Amino acid sequence: MIFFPRFNRSRIALVHDTAMATISFPLALYLRLGDEFSLIMNSEIAVANAGFSVTALSAFIFSKMYRGIWRYASINDLLTITKAVTLAILIFFSILFVLTRLEGIPRSAPLIQWFLLMALLGGPRFCYRSIKDHHLSTIVNKISHRRVSVLLIGAGDTAETFIREQARDRNSAFNIIGVIDQDNGRVGREIHGVPVIAELTELDKVLREYSDIGLQRIILTNRDLAGETVREMLEIAEQHGITMARLPLLTELKTDLENTAETRPIDITDLLGRPQAVLDRGAIKKLVAGKKILITGAGGTIGKELVRQISDYNPAHITLLDNAEYNLYQIDMELSNRHKELSRKAVLGSVRDRKKMESIISQLKPELVFHAAALKHVPMVEANPLEGVLTNTIGSQIVADACQQAKVSVMVQISTDKAVNPTNVMGATKRLAECYCQSLDVAERPSDGTRYVTVRFGNVLGSTGSVVPLFQSQLAKGGPLTVTHKDITRYFMTKGEAVELVLQASARGSEDSEAGGKIFVLDMGAPVKIYDLAEQIIRLSGQKPGEDVTIDIIGLRPGEKLHEELLHVSENLVPAQSPGLFLAAPKVRDLNYLKENFMIMITSAQAGNLSVTLRHLAELVPEYKPFDKK
Repeated sequence: MIFFPRFNRSRIALVHDTAMATISFPLALYLRLGDEFSLIMNSEIAVANAGFSVTALSAFIFSKMYRGIWRYASINDLLTITKAVTLAILIFFSILFVLTRLEGIPRSAPLIQWFLLMALLGGPRFCYRSIKDHHLSTIVNKISHRRVSVLLIGAGDTAETFIREQARDRNSAFNIIGVIDQDNGRVGREIHGVPVIAELTELDKVLREYSDIGLQRIILTNRDLAGETVREMLEIAEQHGITMARLPLLTELKTDLENTAETRPIDITDLLGRPQAVLDRGAIKKLVAGKKILITGAGGTIGKELVRQISDYNPAHITLLDNAEYNLYQIDMELSNRHKELSRKAVLGSVRDRKKMESIISQLKPELVFHAAALKHVPMVEANPLEGVLTNTIGSQIVADACQQAKVSVMVQISTDKAVNPTNVMGATKRLAECYCQSLDVAERPSDGTRYVTVRFGNVLGSTGSVVPLFQSQLAKGGPLTVTHKDITRYFMTKGEAVELVLQASARGSEDSEAGGKIFVLDMGAPVKIYDLAEQIIRLSGQKPGEDVTIDIIGLRPGEKLHEELLHVSENLVPAQSPGLFLAAPKVRDLNYLKENFMIMITSAQAGNLSVTLRHLAELVPEYKPFDKK
């Protein structure tokens, strides 16, 4: 069936091609004859030219030249043009030969016209594509949205396709830094402007050299690599805090029509904006191996990750404590499957129960206590401030006192960046927990008692109540994604990073006498704009922000800060002698003063006296101004 172009652009292309065909015949004669061209130019040549135009028009339509799109002109389009031009010239000169024996027409004219018409038809198409590709790649290079910096392994066809498509897509979620090939045959060359920077054996060297540009992921584009080679690459990547993924084949894409609206899964580490911190695991193993350990809040995001990582270092016994039955059950079952031989105990209870905490710690006699139990959701604690005080502040005091009485070797208090210049109850109560542990740590130092290590970090990607699961849930429903303020920023880290920080700081704090009364802080890089994070999540799902999924600004929530901080203005940074770690040195509060005021807060909070409780909270944490909000 003959295809006739139906769309306006196809008809414009048909008019263009017919015009090129019309000028090709006389132009070919002119190129062959030069000044003698005027001697043969007559009405017969004009009629013949008109006949060629009609012949060419018919050949173009018959050859289905107008099913292609100029924007994606390719070798297939060139082959179609070749067939159409060859057909048109063969038919035209065959008819002309029968009618005129080609009298006055040079025998080389058909060949000249063939090359000329090929150039007139193919040239504009490929010029148009080149202009569009260059324009789009220029736009992509100028776009400032957050993209994941990646390194490709393999300089083959799959890599070329991926690079080309990323260059075309202005909403691309990836920034391709370079390509590593299996050998050095292509090193020093480029694929669409992306350099082939090294061979596979130099991967470790490349990752060290590119450590300062925020490289986050390695993508395998070559599926022929041996399993042993891939495992070696994965080990090297993990040493640099970089994740590794494999590019899917086109044949692996889903064809189920019912699932065509499903978004692509999002790798949490792609949202980090930097490589993950790599810490000293040898020191962590030395701290944990063969020890009895208690983890409070074991069913929470950080608590669960603590259980996973600590269990891998062969402790003698782990006690899991949480007041949420199902969360405790989940991590207990996971641990039983992860390390069947490991001695463990699951305890259902609250850190607010002084007698129970004293009983548990005195009976089990843990050598290390990781205190992760807390109320962490800012709006929820803001709506229930008395619960925040009793859990975050008094609960931490109860655990710390019980550790002191039982002569626990090390207690680790897990804190948050919201404790710095707090504008909400959650931050203020966590700051008081920091203060109490600092004071106990200084007081205990002379008597070789419990070491209190406080660790402070920012938001954990994917944790319960954090913004990422909210975005993912909203994205699954088709949006919109909700952001409280266009300029709001946060520090982010993965839960694996957070827990490695806790363990690294615990190891360092238990040995470093200079860390007394100080707070360990992770260098988490630059803060991330939540609006940019929302856009990146949309792009990583394969959709376009503002087109496929919108982002709504809903206003700051109660107690929410526009920008979080890791250090108070009065806190001095002290080197922690560990990569990725700092020590903050805030002023240490008087222990007796804190205990006296905590007793008042316990009494008022348990009596439900909100105003008295908040007043004492504000007195103890001057940066917190609860009554200024009213």
